[in-house]
Amino acid sequence: MTGFDFTKSEQYTLSIRLSADGFSFSICHPQVEDDRHLVSFPINAATSMTANLKEMMAASEALKHKYRKTNILIDTPRFTPIPFDLYEDEHLDTLFYHNFPQKDNETILCNILGKSNAVILFGMDKHAHQLLSEHFPDARIFSSVSPLIEHFVSLSRKEQNRSIYAHLKNGKMEAFAFDRGKLLLANSYECKQVNDQTYYLLYLWQQLGFSQENDHLYLTGDIAPTDELPGELRKFLRHTGILPSTWEGFPYDMQTLLICE
Repeated sequence: MTGFDFTKSEQYTLSIRLSADGFSFSICHPQVEDDRHLVSFPINAATSMTANLKEMMAASEALKHKYRKTNILIDTPRFTPIPFDLYEDEHLDTLFYHNFPQKDNETILCNILGKSNAVILFGMDKHAHQLLSEHFPDARIFSSVSPLIEHFVSLSRKEQNRSIYAHLKNGKMEAFAFDRGKLLLANSYECKQVNDQTYYLLYLWQQLGFSQENDHLYLTGDIAPTDELPGELRKFLRHTGILPSTWEGFPYDMQTLLICE
């Protein structure tokens, strides 16, 4: 953050991303295209999320200032989508734990997705949630998949066919299926190898009854045209493409959060 003028921080949006693989935060001007800054912060896997958060907040001058808007992204596989019509606030925990085993010290949160007509329920560490709420009382907290879904639903509405968007990052894959703007599926998979990634995507394709000739697969995140996965998938799925990163170096979910604002 060398050279950043913190006296102007209230003109900027702060976005914090928390993941088991490491923390990062960005400071972006909403009206100046190239005025954005990204800081990565390594974590100690042997200590709690709360302890790592305290260390990052103590070490980062940027997190001691007030911003125009503050977003917090929680990267967790413990998320589940439900149709908006089935959502009831008083049954939040019941709906979530229908799909996941209960964990101690977990808070269940939700994001209502207006474009997708869906609600994402997700869990985060209770002590970390309390610390963040105290330090950033006006912050909006998102599952990292929420901005991805809102971004992909907008793209899928332009399609004449059904589509799956696969987001790859740090040995994990998130898959989102759409039928011309209608969310069909959102799920997370632990898979580092190309064979496993190919298997899960082809399995989804078959389960959803998608056409190998007509429907579309898009890869995003940690993927390049020269990687093995796109070529392997094109052996089976005719329309396999890559969505390029808009902002070099920024996590794709953080990009979509800021683009969707």
